[in-house]
Amino acid sequence: MTSRERVFRALESRTPDRAPRNLWALPWVSMYAQEELQAVLRDFPDDFTGPGAVLAPSKRRSGTDSRKGRYVDDWGSVWEVAEDGVVGEVKQPPLAVWSALCSYQPPWEMIEQADWDQVNRAQEANLQGDAKFMLCGTTIRPFERMQFLRGSENLFVDLGYGTRDVYYLRDLIHDYALKELAGWVKTDCDGLSFMDDWGAQSALLISPTQWRAFYKPLYKDYCDLIRGAGKKVFFHSDGHIWDIYEDLIEIGVDAVNSQLFCMDLEEIGHRFKGQITFWGEIDRQNILPFGTPADCREAVRRVRRALDDGTGGVIAECEWGVRTPAENVRAVFEEWGE
Repeated sequence: MTSRERVFRALESRTPDRAPRNLWALPWVSMYAQEELQAVLRDFPDDFTGPGAVLAPSKRRSGTDSRKGRYVDDWGSVWEVAEDGVVGEVKQPPLAVWSALCSYQPPWEMIEQADWDQVNRAQEANLQGDAKFMLCGTTIRPFERMQFLRGSENLFVDLGYGTRDVYYLRDLIHDYALKELAGWVKTDCDGLSFMDDWGAQSALLISPTQWRAFYKPLYKDYCDLIRGAGKKVFFHSDGHIWDIYEDLIEIGVDAVNSQLFCMDLEEIGHRFKGQITFWGEIDRQNILPFGTPADCREAVRRVRRALDDGTGGVIAECEWGVRTPAENVRAVFEEWGE
């Protein structure tokens, strides 16, 4: 069974030979633990692959992300990174005052000059070998993009008042996302991912009612486009997102990556197993960085008891974060192989 077939079988609950593996390594790992990273990937090859660079460079971007200091992202937001290897946070949002919205434009050049054929070339080469599942990550993250452009505090006030400007900004970002997706769905990739971090530690960052009214229609458009092109939908969201699990299933998300250990893992399995694929994960707040290999193994066993009945519906995803011991990552994938 190839990796590609294994992932499709997992997504469609058609009894793969094992749960597909997927390692997420934060920039810190590539910077400071490259040899350990390569050793883990040799012993536990990933079942997913990507196409490499596809979107064109943004004219606004400058500096280096994930390095201590400041950089400007593709949309013009100024970020500050306090420590090498982490994402940082926006310190200068370009739309901090609404008057700036009148002349603001997204980085259209990134999609207008994108090399969409790069996906097809990468997939052609992939299928000639031990084929993996070609998953392409989009830039789509409407809630977070609005925070990066307005500033988080400003945006929450905007959402509270429901001003005309906040709807205009949402629709501008959504229009960009649809045009970007129009390029991706014409390629030969197997799946497309988008994201937004919706959860705090114990609840959504906005009310579920407002989420359904303001953001869910956008997500449905994305899912409809992706599924309409015969591709799988992958979605990531950090935090406690229990309140929107059912919505994600309803609009057609095939695989969700969420912080299972922030929520009632067993209840998630009871309510939603068999309706969506759980794209990880193992607790990266406590167990992976601070636990022992034995703790990591027990965490995997807990996930499997709750979510894995052997027919599919799970992906053995693990995030390797800042200073997470390599032996803990190894323990996760070893246990998934049992």
